[in-house]
Amino acid sequence: MQDNKQENAIQYCEHMVRSHYENFPVASWFLPAHLRRPIAVIYAFARTADDIADEGNAPAEQRLAELDAYGQQLENMQKSEDPVFIALQAISQQHDLPVQLFHDLLTAFKMDVTKKRYTHFDELLFYCQHSANPIGRLLVHLNRKVSAESLKYSDNICTALQLINFYQDLEQDYHENDRIYIPQDEMLSYGISEQHFKKLESDNAMQNLMQFQITRAREMLLSGKRLGTILPGRMGFELRMVVAGGLTVCKKLLNSKSNVFARPRLNKLDWLNMLFQATIAK
Repeated sequence: MQDNKQENAIQYCEHMVRSHYENFPVASWFLPAHLRRPIAVIYAFARTADDIADEGNAPAEQRLAELDAYGQQLENMQKSEDPVFIALQAISQQHDLPVQLFHDLLTAFKMDVTKKRYTHFDELLFYCQHSANPIGRLLVHLNRKVSAESLKYSDNICTALQLINFYQDLEQDYHENDRIYIPQDEMLSYGISEQHFKKLESDNAMQNLMQFQITRAREMLLSGKRLGTILPGRMGFELRMVVAGGLTVCKKLLNSKSNVFARPRLNKLDWLNMLFQATIAK
């Protein structure tokens, strides 16, 4: 009976993955078959918490209360009837996943509710350490390749991808969610104010600011790319695809100087190039 319940719960998570669009591959066919299901469950956990933080019109206090309740379910997931937690309990036991990494994700989702500006880059890094890095660390654990080196590479990749995602969503983050993920002290040093975001101004100062931001994120992404050769087989290939995708988005952002608020899109040629880069990477 319990096995059927877990199977149904995992299938629920897999359906959630198929019904959402993401820029970077999630549980794709490139992955080893035995990892697709746990990755789908991890995604379902994060997707659900993200929706609590961002979707609908609930006030901040209600969102935080719901995230606290979600965290309580995480603490007692062996007793939960929620399919996400039934599935999460199963895959956590099977793969010996640290529960703290899921709590770290919830810390970031709570920050999404309450924090709209970042004073300096270290504050932004703290957010990325909770919003993005836990996902990479979970993947490292799933592949049983945990070491100080692999975790460092993973953190660099995940933080960089999170930053790159911010840079391609400047307009949406500001105009839909009143968020700016550019450090305020760096904005000030380039002579940038929030009026640039409000009016979507891509003047020289704004272009220079974003060139600096994107170049830093690209260097961070490159500093972690070796993880794609440490992780085995198709998992390593999947990661190399993700890194290639991030580098491709960086290139498009760096080339779109006339409008730093334009969101880049990957075309068929981009995907072919990413496949090639992932294949030849060493």
